[in-house]
Amino acid sequence: MEQESKIDKIFNSFVNNNLFKDKTVLQSNHTPDNIPHRDIQIESVASILAPTLRGEKTSNLFVYGKTGTGKTLSVQRVINKIMKKIKEMGNDNLKVLYVNCKLKKVANTEYRIIAELIKQLKGSIPATGLPTNFVYSRFIDMIDDKKQNIILVLDEVDQAVKKISDNFIYTLTRMNTELKNAQVSIVGISNSLTFMDNLDPRVRSSLGEEELVFPPYNALQLQDILNERAEKAFRENTLEEGVIAKCAALAAREHGDARRALDLLRVAGEIAEREKNDKIKLQHIDAANQKIERDKMLYIIESEPTQFQLVLWSIMRLNEKETKSIFTGDIYNEYQKICEKTKNEILTQRRISDIIAEFDMLGIINARVISKGRQGRTREIKLMLAANIKEKAKDILKDALNL
Repeated sequence: MEQESKIDKIFNSFVNNNLFKDKTVLQSNHTPDNIPHRDIQIESVASILAPTLRGEKTSNLFVYGKTGTGKTLSVQRVINKIMKKIKEMGNDNLKVLYVNCKLKKVANTEYRIIAELIKQLKGSIPATGLPTNFVYSRFIDMIDDKKQNIILVLDEVDQAVKKISDNFIYTLTRMNTELKNAQVSIVGISNSLTFMDNLDPRVRSSLGEEELVFPPYNALQLQDILNERAEKAFRENTLEEGVIAKCAALAAREHGDARRALDLLRVAGEIAEREKNDKIKLQHIDAANQKIERDKMLYIIESEPTQFQLVLWSIMRLNEKETKSIFTGDIYNEYQKICEKTKNEILTQRRISDIIAEFDMLGIINARVISKGRQGRTREIKLMLAANIKEKAKDILKDALNL
């Protein structure tokens, strides 16, 4: 009974002490009525996509900027307006297909991307098993049965290229040569600012007919965004002085990421409620920041491709075994053993070096270049995962790699 009354007490405190008025406005899937500080970008997207209203094919558009700079929201805002306008005009000759290339089940092979597009056109195709060119032909047949415009939005397209290759984008950009009735325009959205630099020149010229950069938000712009959302999200007088400014300052330091700022505010509110506080205080922002950092690191580890996970597991194994320093060559030797054990393809040492460099950039490791005299240079690797993340990370990797 004592346990039950404690649970009742927790539930009652949550019912009676609700700091939130509408938490959904702070969540990443919320579409706001207004997108502050993005007028120029929204007008640019609108002018590039406007020819679809006359039934014309638009130029392929490539949009890039860091995470949380309003790229997807702005593109969706313009497309929704176009669809509304088309309906008012009594047309039904425009279709929008949207694929988030970060989703493993949808976009980790060319086959799955095309299968997802067919599904959005109300067609069906088995999840695997058919030749890719057959699935591609089926997609062509489905869109070419009448005169129509297709806007194909590939969100986080850099993720798909990382998992597959840039060939599939080239295939999509060349699609119009095979169509008699329909026309396809591609809108690619990328979080990587250097994504275009690494593409095949043919793909680059066909995808980037129009390019648009979304700059990071500064701290003052983030404050505007947070103030607008906080008014709808929280009850009156629940935010301590300086909370919004602190959220904005932390997110501005993280490349001006509005999503990060909104997450901070939401998680701080949840922590304050759990502590039965009637206000969200500055200390709750610090606690939220630590929690988000931890969750973000675990999410990265969970969502990276298998080869990344194999390299990280190798580093973690060496970190447990070695008392001395770990070098790039040690990691590659351990990686080869694990690939043989798990029956995975062994990549070249150069490719593994690239993966190690990416871990360094993400803050999972610290790589220090050391000169070995005549033997050249190598990198000394230090694992940077906090103790409270290590065990969870090990469980995630064991599960993902079937170890």
